[in-house]
This record gives sequence, C-alpha cells and structure tokens, in this order.
Amino acid sequence: MKDQIIFGPAGKPVNFKGSAFKASKYIADKGLKSYEYQSTYGVRISEKTASVLKKESEEYGVLMSMHGPYYINLCSKEEEKIDKSIKHLIKTAKAGEWIGAYRLVFHLGFYSNMKPEKALEISKTTIKKLLEKCDEEGLEDFTFSPETTGKRSQLGNIQEIVDICQNFDHFEPTVDFAHVHARGRGYLNKPEDYNCIFTQLENSLDIDRLHCHFTTIEYGHRGEIKHHTLSENDEYGPNIEDLIRVLLDNGFKANIICETPQKDEDAAKMLDIYNSLK
Repeated sequence: MKDQIIFGPAGKPVNFKGSAFKASKYIADKGLKSYEYQSTYGVRISEKTASVLKKESEEYGVLMSMHGPYYINLCSKEEEKIDKSIKHLIKTAKAGEWIGAYRLVFHLGFYSNMKPEKALEISKTTIKKLLEKCDEEGLEDFTFSPETTGKRSQLGNIQEIVDICQNFDHFEPTVDFAHVHARGRGYLNKPEDYNCIFTQLENSLDIDRLHCHFTTIEYGHRGEIKHHTLSENDEYGPNIEDLIRVLLDNGFKANIICETPQKDEDAAKMLDIYNSLK
C-alpha cells in the first residue's frame, strides 16, 4: 500500500444498503482504502461470511481491521470477567484471521477504584494468559491493538498503551486522537500538540503504519461525552488538518479510521483534505 496516509470508515457506510460484509467495493469507489469491521456488541460473523469480506477487501484494495466487543475488561477484579474477556478476544482473533484483519482493536478496561499502576499490572497478567491461549488455539496471524481511551476512568492513556505494546509480541497501538483530546480535556489544539504523542511512539515502538481513530468529540470533566461530525469542527475539536499536517511533515504512515457519525462520508472529506495538503 503506497499511500502515506489512508482513510476508511468504522463500520458499515452510512448510505450503503447492503450487508456490512459486502461494503468493500462501495468503500473503494469513494477512494477509501481501509475498513474497520465492527464487532463491538459481540463477534457474530461466520467463517463463510468472513471469507467473502476477505476476498472482496483484497479484490478492491481495502485494508481490513476489526473492533472487538466493548465489554472486554482485562483489568477486572473478578476472575470470571477476566476469563470471559480472554474468550471474547480469542473469538475476535479467530474472526480476524478469517477476515484478514491486520489489527484487532479493543479497549483494555476500567481502573475500578484501583490505582492505575495496579490496573496495568493486572492487564499484563491477563495478556500473558491470552497469548498462551492463542498458542493453544493455534492462532498465528493476529495483532491485538489496544486503543487509547476517552474516559479518565479507563485504562488506556498513551503511556499505558505504549507500555503494553513494548512488552508483548502481537501487540501494536491504536491511537484514537479524539480520545486523547477528550481525556486531556481539550489537549490537541494545534499541530505541535501532537509532537509528544509521536515522540513517545517513535522512542518506544517500531511501527510501520500507525493505526488511528479520529472524530471531532465533545468532552467534559471526566473525558469523552459524544462523537460529532467534521462539519461541527468549529465547535468541537480536534482538527483533522492538524493531524494530517504532522503526519505529512514527519513522513509517518498512518491508517486513519473515521469514527464520526458520518463514517465514510467524513472519511472521504478527510481524504480530500489530505490530497489538498500533500
């Protein structure tokens, strides 16, 4: 994939009338080159259906990723929830292999009145169990991609995500810049505000193409409240143009998944901005 930055929707395109697994041609026809299949409320795609998605995404040059269930929690105090979370991630990894997903995105969990250091420690213990189970299941072609989180009660600030990805094979980050912005109560306001994020990534990880999420976002004292469209950029940040400028100026390769309510429509707008700046 030659483009320095590629774009695509998080989930089924807003005006696409068919099934989500048949959306690759529709996405490619908009000039978009990636697609994040959503299994946020449970992994329900069959191997047969997934094989169609994989075949068509390859045919139309669409890079696949997959978002696992929202209710995963790797740092729960309850062993039963830990075991269920591992099962959900194993199921995600199996479906990801069928789909051909290069990243398996998920949220790590909640601090739940623990100190952040303790929650991080529990999550690392859980990841060791997860990787052992992947080996037992014969899974080979998978990359888990823990996402930076938008609420201050969640495990998943940029330092925590980098720490985990440094310490485990089969792990690479998903940087959701809207979540970083919301968690920091309006952290990203100009291009140079992104520098400390990319400095941490460069100093700690060897990333070929950074997997990203982006939307304009409403936030409050506790962080993320609501995603908004690009057309609401005057009221809500961050600004996609700032991110694209930083990526271009520094030669970073990225896959930006659009998480606004307008999904592919706003992803196409992001692509237009990219083409105007490169």
